[in-house]
Order: sequence, then structure tokens, then C-alpha cells
Amino acid sequence: MIPALLLSNSGLVKTQRFSSAKYVGDPINAIRIFNDKEVDELVVLDIDATRLNREPDYDLIEEFAAECFMPLGYGGGVRTVEQAKRLFSLGVEKVVLQTAALEDPRIVTELASRFGSQSIVVSIDVKKNWLGKTKLWGASSKRILRADWLAVMRELQSAGAGEVLLNSVDRDGMRNGYDLDVIRSAAAILDIPLVALGGAGSTTHLLEAVQAGASGVAAGSLFVLQGPHRAVLISYPGYSALDKLFRS
Repeated sequence: MIPALLLSNSGLVKTQRFSSAKYVGDPINAIRIFNDKEVDELVVLDIDATRLNREPDYDLIEEFAAECFMPLGYGGGVRTVEQAKRLFSLGVEKVVLQTAALEDPRIVTELASRFGSQSIVVSIDVKKNWLGKTKLWGASSKRILRADWLAVMRELQSAGAGEVLLNSVDRDGMRNGYDLDVIRSAAAILDIPLVALGGAGSTTHLLEAVQAGASGVAAGSLFVLQGPHRAVLISYPGYSALDKLFRS
């Protein structure tokens, strides 16, 4: 169960449907709180880096890695082997790719052969079109892409990806549950771990995603916002509560 933190201008934000970013605090402070709560894993996604055509903020990421007691994943602005190598040298355990992988799946193969598939995650964002059909979404271009999302996912798995982070744009920040149909469709064609993101508003939603086929669940709002007014409050369920939930 993975908190997914969105980074913008060196601060943490939370979005709704990939827009309306709300500042939620200092990332180092959040990491320290998640340390205390014994989080399984953490992923930080810089939502500006690729769009602004800049590299990851290595100094900031080094600070994150130094503070993290849990495995850290990072995505945003990663396009080359050298960039990934630098991130791993700073203490990042998983690199998350989207735009570079969609443009040329060979970067996935190159990174997987160099660093191991287990450390390479591909991020797939999907969004419903006006007909209600699920389509591939480009986070950096902010538009629906023509390629079939399931075919792309299958191709990136074949290219060497070790994990898929699947996010629903329409569910992002809405806290009304994951898109279970999307999870089922993805799980049916993948042989690698599938982590669902987008829509969690309760621990029940986490269970539903796993029952639909997700290997793991990630969430943003659930762990950083509370109540109908989206007040900032970092939280994480205790082990006993999670154990009871998933064993029930």
C-alpha cells in the first residue's frame, strides 16, 4: 500500500482529475511522518518535469532518499540511462517512466537490462472519452493518445517493465473508488505486478482494487487529505487495521 506524492515547484500538491492542484505541504515533513507510520513503500511523481522539459531535481531527490526508511520510487523527467543511473545512485529504488516509454519502448528494455526489471515501473494513465471508452492519456501533453492502452501496456511489459502503475484520470482525487473495470482489464493481460492509483477514499476501496486484480494499491488523497473540505492531514492505516481488512 503506497502513498503517491505529487511534486510541483519543490512542494507537495494534490490534484483532482489531474488539475486544480492544492498545496499540501513540505515533502520532507511528509516523508518523516510516513516513516513514523511505517509505510510499506513511497512513490514521488514530479508532475512538472517532463512537461517543462527538465531533468529531475537531483538535490531534492537526494534529500528524499536520505530521509526515507522505506523503498522510494521516483518519476518525472526521466528520459535516459544516465539520468536513471544517477537516481539509483542517490538511493531511489524504482524509476517510474511514462512519456519516454510511450515515445520509445526501447528505453524500458535498456534500463531493465542495465538495472533489472524489478526497478523499472511504467506509468499508464487512462481517461474516458466522450463516448465513455477508456483511452490512453498523456500526462505531459495533457491529451488522449491514439494508441490502445491495453496494447501499449502489453508492449511495455514485453519490453522489460517490472511493474505497471495504472492511474485513472477521471478518478484522481475524487475519492469515489478506483475504476475496477480498468483494473480487471489490465490484470487480465499482465504477468507483472499491477499497482492501482486514482480514486481511493477509504480502506474499503483499497480492498476492492485488490479483489479486482491489483497486486498493490497506491493513493494520494486518502493519505494526505481528510474530510469534505480536503483539509491537509497525513495519515496511514495501522498494520492491525490493514491485516483485519485484507483477511476479512
